[in-house]
Amino acid sequence: MSTRPRKSAAGAQGTGLSSKGLKGGQVGLLGAVVIGISCIAPAYTLTSGLGPTVAEVGVQLPAIFLVGFIPMILVAIGYRQLNTAMPDSGTSFTWATRAFGPWVGWMGGWGLIAATIIVLSNLAAVAVDFFYLMLAQVTGNDALADLTRNLPVNIATTLAFIALACWISYRGVETTKTVQYVLVGFQLVVLTWFSVAAFIHVAQGTAFDPLQISADWFNPFAVESFSAFAAGVSLSIFVYWGWDVTLTMNEETRNPDRTPGRAATATVFVIVLIYMMIALAVISYAGVGDGELGAGNPENQESIFAVLAGPVMGPFAILMSLSILSSSAASLQSTFVSPARTLLAMGHYRALPGRFGRISPAYKSPGYATVAAAVAAAGFYVITRLLSENALWDTITALGLMICFYYGITALACVWYFRREAFTSVRSFLLKILAPGLGGVILFVMFAKTAVDSMDPDYGSGSSLGGVGLVFVLGMGVIGLGAVLMLVMYRRNPGFFQGETLRVGHSGTAAEQAPEEAGAANV
Repeated sequence: MSTRPRKSAAGAQGTGLSSKGLKGGQVGLLGAVVIGISCIAPAYTLTSGLGPTVAEVGVQLPAIFLVGFIPMILVAIGYRQLNTAMPDSGTSFTWATRAFGPWVGWMGGWGLIAATIIVLSNLAAVAVDFFYLMLAQVTGNDALADLTRNLPVNIATTLAFIALACWISYRGVETTKTVQYVLVGFQLVVLTWFSVAAFIHVAQGTAFDPLQISADWFNPFAVESFSAFAAGVSLSIFVYWGWDVTLTMNEETRNPDRTPGRAATATVFVIVLIYMMIALAVISYAGVGDGELGAGNPENQESIFAVLAGPVMGPFAILMSLSILSSSAASLQSTFVSPARTLLAMGHYRALPGRFGRISPAYKSPGYATVAAAVAAAGFYVITRLLSENALWDTITALGLMICFYYGITALACVWYFRREAFTSVRSFLLKILAPGLGGVILFVMFAKTAVDSMDPDYGSGSSLGGVGLVFVLGMGVIGLGAVLMLVMYRRNPGFFQGETLRVGHSGTAAEQAPEEAGAANV
């Protein structure tokens, strides 16, 4: 099958943008928001991310969640503007290529692919942990929970989870959407149940370390130091990550130039409300000290819900285990959407070998790219798990670098692409220049701060290589690997890098303002 870009309304404009053969009109606004929430996986993200954030900022957790929300919504505004102008499943890759050229675009795409493939392996591992924990709770046999520590059993089960998620994703976003309605609905019900139960305990005086909600909790300036503030914001950026999956489905949604952008914005707002509810409930019930159930206890930070679910929910605590299992499993499946469609776009525009641009004839989904993402995630998990568990978890910690990297590139691509419209109206300046520009700058500042801090061997697991923190080595190493692969692709297929398939441009070019006339001139 040829993967040379086929002409479409966009392709005829001389931009190079074109349809990839995905089945359109499958997902509406609600379905896209559900998939976006699923990809963020609030139950899974909070149980592992809330404790470390409390350790850094204490009762200012709600304030840090709000601060972390700011760059996310600013970047989401930029994504929405770019999607309206250029709906394309390649998102960061496509938009950065159109704004800055093929080299920056390729690295933007690589940042997204690398981050999502790494987190896929982690999601599968977490799903396996809670799968065996759930079996132990249901059967009353505690030994079943220890099966996850058996390396061969752990690896085999993790690969089975990845294969199942791949199969569902391979069948297209319609199947993905159906599965997500059930899994996302269940975890949101359980999280709400947990929060209400925690507040009832506080009201009745039966909480572990009850605290009354204070306005000071929402004051980010009350954080003790800038380092703690930066660490907290970095962690909060990670817990919001994943909403951009709604944009990668833009060629498969109804009203593709509007629905994905609206879904991204709605997803971020829904998630911040969920996070605020849980943050207030946990701090009010458990406090931030290092007592037995305290949110600041280092022993509770790996999984805060595993510690608090029993005291807060009583005999229904098993529902929280099921919720985290369903959250990680749902996110495992929905997270396949982003790397598969980015790989599809890169194959379609010949930035990668053409086989990545193949569409499944039966399901009209990115078949080859989906399987490739699954194989990469499985291979990454097996290799890092066999080498060192510290390496696996330090790579997850390094995700913050990659998230800030490709989100920042995309946000600044919005500014550069729409630069000719900066002063055409107040609305254009605010939405196309100021908001994404601020978001991009904030994320690159966080990228630089995290990179510097992660050079310390004490960062993350405490492992180091040549006296440099393993988190820095892994994070920058993954980005460096992308640069090497980019050079290999340039040697093998220089057409993309010479602008033959996807052209640099901006919103003020004649081709993008007058499609028919430009098409006659450029075809």
